[in-house]
Amino acid sequence: MHDININIEGLSKIEGHLDMDVFIKDGKIEDVKFMIMENKRFFENAIIGKPFLQIPQLLSRICGTCSVAHLIAAIEAVEHALDYTPSEQTMILRKLLTYGLMIRDHALHLYLFTMPDVIGKDSILDFDEHDEKEGRLLHDMFDLKRAGNKLSTITGGRAVHAPFPMPGGFVKYPTEDEMKEMVVELKGVREKILFAMEVFDTCDFTLKRKTKFVGLKTEDYSFLNGPALCSEGGFCVPEKHFRQQLKEVIIPYSSALGYTLHGEEFMVGALARMNVNRDALHENTKRDAAKYIARFPSIDVYHNNLAQAIETLHSIDHSIEILGTLKIDPVKPDQIPPKAGEGVGVIEAPRGTLYHYLKLDDAGVVQKAEVVVPTAQNQINIENDIKALVQEYLDKDGEDLDQDYVRFEIEKLIRAYDPCMSCATHFLKLNWEFDGVRPSGLTLDSR
Repeated sequence: MHDININIEGLSKIEGHLDMDVFIKDGKIEDVKFMIMENKRFFENAIIGKPFLQIPQLLSRICGTCSVAHLIAAIEAVEHALDYTPSEQTMILRKLLTYGLMIRDHALHLYLFTMPDVIGKDSILDFDEHDEKEGRLLHDMFDLKRAGNKLSTITGGRAVHAPFPMPGGFVKYPTEDEMKEMVVELKGVREKILFAMEVFDTCDFTLKRKTKFVGLKTEDYSFLNGPALCSEGGFCVPEKHFRQQLKEVIIPYSSALGYTLHGEEFMVGALARMNVNRDALHENTKRDAAKYIARFPSIDVYHNNLAQAIETLHSIDHSIEILGTLKIDPVKPDQIPPKAGEGVGVIEAPRGTLYHYLKLDDAGVVQKAEVVVPTAQNQINIENDIKALVQEYLDKDGEDLDQDYVRFEIEKLIRAYDPCMSCATHFLKLNWEFDGVRPSGLTLDSR
């Protein structure tokens, strides 16, 4: 069989760009290079010398899509460094803020990025509003995103870069009327995500490959303040010690570090969380999504989409319960005195485990910082999944390999991870060259 080089360039991301090379020799995968080509912005260095009160808002600017996750992880790191324990009310509001993020962000990925693959369309813009199924999915997407945005806005002040939360509490609180209206809206979108689950559950995408799945284990699947990070195999480590279990892997062709856990590849994200923490889902979610929850634990990467849909329902159900009983005490945030210390914030962002570390001096000024994001942790696992996927088609089709079909399957696999790509709804034009000759020009079809 001829040698084949598959090359992708310029897949845009929220935080930069992605390139990819797949090298095939004699019908076997020789190498895969999953190259994160984002520009380094040096956030960890930029916050050195800044007082702790500024840090959460600064670090939330790492990502517009996941700004709430970075905000809360940074607040947690600050509070741990200062030996401060937030109030129960503060933690409840942070849960609601995070649930708003999950509803909005999962809806963005599920409906705009991956639903077109399932329906067989290039883009959600090609959905037929007059078709019963496609029209419903279009309207469901907007309704769910609006509900998630509204929940984050009433609790955090904005859906992106929320101004209300800070170390020590919140500067403003949702009103009783806002919470009542929010309950009505959440109840109204609940059936919509159940319909999406059925759509994702009946699609025939599959890639089963064993790996280590790691996620925060919490009592209420709240994505926050779990006692430990665990894998489905029984491994657990206190969240403050999580970074010590990771080993940095310098990937010379990528601008992002990779990570291994105890020397092995691993995956974080909704699939991993469902594998290790599904028993903590809300009772109403367990009741109405039992058919789909039964798919887990799973080693099928495409079940990450189904897991996100289940998490969306859980976020809706738990928010309805909280908002129905919450009585707000509009206290001012606690004034936390500065002191020297080190703190770790570990939470579950939409795409997986997010780690923030801060070291403060006596004046509460940052001396050292580190941020480990989910996409970097998943980088090696994605490469190995691409190898398995392409080799599967090579073994089956040989010289009759449908290159366009395999290209599309690679795109779907990358999207299943939801690796924070801003342009995941675009489709890539891959140059396939034979006899070991790499293309001199690379193209991107930005539809």
